[in-house]
Amino acid sequence: MSRIHLVVSEPDRTRYAAAARREGLSLSAWLRAAAADRLADHAGAESFRTEDDVRRFFADRDAEMDCGPEPDWEQHLDVIRASRSRGAAGT
Repeated sequence: MSRIHLVVSEPDRTRYAAAARREGLSLSAWLRAAAADRLADHAGAESFRTEDDVRRFFADRDAEMDCGPEPDWEQHLDVIRASRSRGAAGT
């Protein structure tokens, strides 16, 4: 196993050590777990390379939310026009 020298402020070290104790871990184990969590959180974060990557990303988000695709622009305009006409005096 390799060693890493980590420089942190004393207040941070105290906070990290307290968190490790609460979780029943050594400070080293807690820091390794925190680093692993951070890597896992960022594992899927890749840059978009093509327009298809962007389209696939938003299609995946739509599927996750199960709300379907966004309405097209004409549908948005219809909603705006209807809203405007409700507030009109009709003269």
